[in-house]
Amino acid sequence: MTFDQSHLRDIQIAIGDRLYIQVASWHLYLGDAGLAETLAIECLAHLDQGSNVAARKALETVQVPLAGGSMRLPLSRLIPSGQIFDLEDILDPYCR
Repeated sequence: MTFDQSHLRDIQIAIGDRLYIQVASWHLYLGDAGLAETLAIECLAHLDQGSNVAARKALETVQVPLAGGSMRLPLSRLIPSGQIFDLEDILDPYCR
């Protein structure tokens, strides 16, 4: 499955605007955190497996550096569980 740059950009914008990392009661949107493009690229790499699998694999693959890079956690550990369904909704039109 091949995608042009417009698909990548559209997914990146949607991810950046809708998904966030939650720390205590703070929400840091992935666009502001500089993680939207990386997550979009990972999602596109797995879209042939469906939006459910693509979302989960991408969230596990993207590693977020913490504490100045001394520690890394998968993005899946930093977003609320409901955000996974939001990511699936973003990806779903591109799986058809």
